[in-house]
Amino acid sequence: MEGRQHGQDSVWKARAGRGDLTGRLLVRAGWAAKDTALKVSNLVNQDLSLNFALSALSQDAVIILKRLKEEVVATDELLRETKIGVTVNKLRNNTAKEVADLAKELVRKWKADVGKTGTKKTASPSPGPSPIPAANSGGPPRTHKTDGIEFGKGKDATGDKTREKCCELIYDALAQDSGAPSDLILSRARALENHVWEENPPPAGSATYRNKMRSFYLNLKAANNPGLREGIVSGEISIVQLYNMDPKDMASEERKAENRKLVAENLFKAQAAAPQQAETDAFQCGKCKQRRCMYYQMQTRSADEPMTTFVTCLSCNNRWKFS
Repeated sequence: MEGRQHGQDSVWKARAGRGDLTGRLLVRAGWAAKDTALKVSNLVNQDLSLNFALSALSQDAVIILKRLKEEVVATDELLRETKIGVTVNKLRNNTAKEVADLAKELVRKWKADVGKTGTKKTASPSPGPSPIPAANSGGPPRTHKTDGIEFGKGKDATGDKTREKCCELIYDALAQDSGAPSDLILSRARALENHVWEENPPPAGSATYRNKMRSFYLNLKAANNPGLREGIVSGEISIVQLYNMDPKDMASEERKAENRKLVAENLFKAQAAAPQQAETDAFQCGKCKQRRCMYYQMQTRSADEPMTTFVTCLSCNNRWKFS
């Protein structure tokens, strides 16, 4: 086993010597794995953040994630100091299935690790919320209640019930499937609410403030929109960027695809002024390769431009257009 590992380390070192960023990552992760779990997490988290395009390097990502799973026992302190939980959490949506599955297993394992280490601690006063609760492992969603967050109290409280309720809702939306520390999620929720408040001061901006906060909550809460939540918590999407997004920009990738499909269908259905369609075999469907098609032409651009031809395959209902 040690011989195989030594051979793998030699390959990684050779890649590192050629200036390969992933090779340097693996060498550093391999060396650090022989030391403490804290160093492993620190180094891997640093380089994963720099070289996050792991879909093209899925095998290397698998090696890193397996070593983290085997050699790192997560604790509150470790996850808080390294923030590697945030980095690994992003890999759950990686395009490589093996990478995504390993990342999910690793997140579940670390949550269980934190739960075990947490039960051994003696009760002591804590100045702030716990960094990462062990909850939300197939159970109810994570909320401000499960994290022990009390809104309306503390130095950051706004003193306004409506604003505190908005902060609470945004926190719940961001935290529901996150493995990030509670204080990080809390700071992001308060930063978003505060920015919306400052951009829409009362009384003139009260209605806009409520509408904005409702829109942010609904889009962040959507079960099929984890990418938006992770982007906000990790800081990849800034508060200013989020504020300037409209609902279409905040929608999940699935919803965006549905919207694009709907627009395309409506374009083909908007044929009120179009000439009568005719059947032809002059066009071949790119999907089913059949030639039974209906087509019509419409002037969609200026008069000196050629007409746009809209074609529908009668075999598979595939539609396309060309000029």
